[in-house]
Parts: sequence; structure tokens; C-alpha cells
Amino acid sequence: MGREALQSALHLSDRKSFRERYLKPALDDGLIEMTIPDRPSSRLQKYRLTDKGRQWLAQQG
Repeated sequence: MGREALQSALHLSDRKSFRERYLKPALDDGLIEMTIPDRPSSRLQKYRLTDKGRQWLAQQG
């Protein structure tokens, strides 16, 4: 899922705030990963849940 789709699903409008408050912490914690890790600024960049992210999500309810 791309950044815009994630941001829209969470009803967040500020791109910078979304990156700093949600995207970067989730990446740092290993909950999500980039589909093109060697090109983080690619317009084709997408994100997917890791196994750790799926486990966390299952624990949430």
C-alpha cells in the first residue's frame, strides 16, 4: 500500500506529520517494511506488514 493510501485510510492530511508520527516509527519498530528498500524516495514505493506487524495487529483485536 502506498503512502497516500495509508494516509487516506487513517484520515490524516499532513504528509510531514504522517511520516514523522506514523510511518517512520512503524518502519523503525519493524512493523512495516518498504517494498523498494534501496530507493526510499521512489514514487513507486509501497509498504507492507512484516510478520511482527501481523502479530501486533492480531493482538490488537
